[in-house]
Amino acid sequence: MDTADAEDAEGTARRLRAIGDELSERFYERADVVRTLLVTLLAGQHSLLLGPPGTAKSEMARELTGRIEGAAYWEILLSKFTAPTRMFGPIDVAALARGEYRQVYDGRATTAHVAFIDEIFKCSTAALNETLGYLNERIYHPENGGEPIRCPLIGAITASNELPSGEDSAAIYDRLLVRIEVGYLEDPSNFAALVRSAVHRPAAPARTTIELTALRHAVTETVPAVDVPDAIVDAVCTLRAALRRKELVASDRRWRQAVGLLQASAYLDGRTAVAETDLPVLTHVLWDSPAQRPTVEREVLHLVNPDAKEALDLADTIEELEAQLDAMAGQSREALSEWVIKKAHHQLATAGRRLEKLRAEAVGAGRSTTAIDRVTGRQRAVRARVLTEALGVDASTVRAQL
Repeated sequence: MDTADAEDAEGTARRLRAIGDELSERFYERADVVRTLLVTLLAGQHSLLLGPPGTAKSEMARELTGRIEGAAYWEILLSKFTAPTRMFGPIDVAALARGEYRQVYDGRATTAHVAFIDEIFKCSTAALNETLGYLNERIYHPENGGEPIRCPLIGAITASNELPSGEDSAAIYDRLLVRIEVGYLEDPSNFAALVRSAVHRPAAPARTTIELTALRHAVTETVPAVDVPDAIVDAVCTLRAALRRKELVASDRRWRQAVGLLQASAYLDGRTAVAETDLPVLTHVLWDSPAQRPTVEREVLHLVNPDAKEALDLADTIEELEAQLDAMAGQSREALSEWVIKKAHHQLATAGRRLEKLRAEAVGAGRSTTAIDRVTGRQRAVRARVLTEALGVDASTVRAQL
């Protein structure tokens, strides 16, 4: 890579990081989701947002694609009755009246650079094979049996509020390399800010964009050129063995595609070689059910750094406190206050201090802080819940107290 190309690559990565920062600022508690979507797109892969309705899944997809100048965006809500022509191109009625059989492809999946497919596992049987071909090979076979059409798709963002339930939907699930759980807001102060945003129109946010040609060059040229050192190969082999011992087995294809995610993660951070700090992205790749995710995350982070593993142990304590808070619903304010004073306040404060120290140590050692930051977010969210639900503090003032 010559100097000019290197500068262009650095500029593209810098703009993508700015886009990630802006979207993370706009969508509360979605920083990891936004970054993972960017990494997946840079790797030319597809992602699944798994979570209930009303968690900004489609809005994030639209906002991300809207930052790519020149990109065609297409979205659809699938059902068991969605015909392939509705996805890939309806019949040209005027041409049919003249005795010609043609499809209109403009504005459909066949011309999209980024696609958002909601309720992906409700794909109809009639559209299944074409959808698989679209995701796997970026091709569509016309209804009239003509030559396959090459689609310009870089990556698809899909969504569902449930896991696949049959063999047909399982085939699609297997093609979605990245799986991201998205839930409702947990921090009461973030929820209060969300409510305020519906009443008071916020100032126009910064809006960084990137050219489609620059993104395509990154996907096809720069990201695949990122070096994967032998130490990373060894780490991936170690991780595979550790997961197999826990009976968590991913296909060889999934492992191979995951390497591209590691390269994309390094590129997004402005590096020319994959490092251990990129490995946490694999926590979104190597599980089949949400119940398996914590095990995968622990194995990945144990490999990356010990401070992240301790952070997950602290996360267990925090989750236990939240469960206790839920179990005490309906009890008197006096009982709740006593629980806070005798137990919750001390444990949450101790966890917060320890997380701060772990983060400082990780930064000093050049290790990833992703897991620590996520647990810190949970600690703050649970503490905010304690303040608002157990002590009656106004949610609008909680953020200043954390």
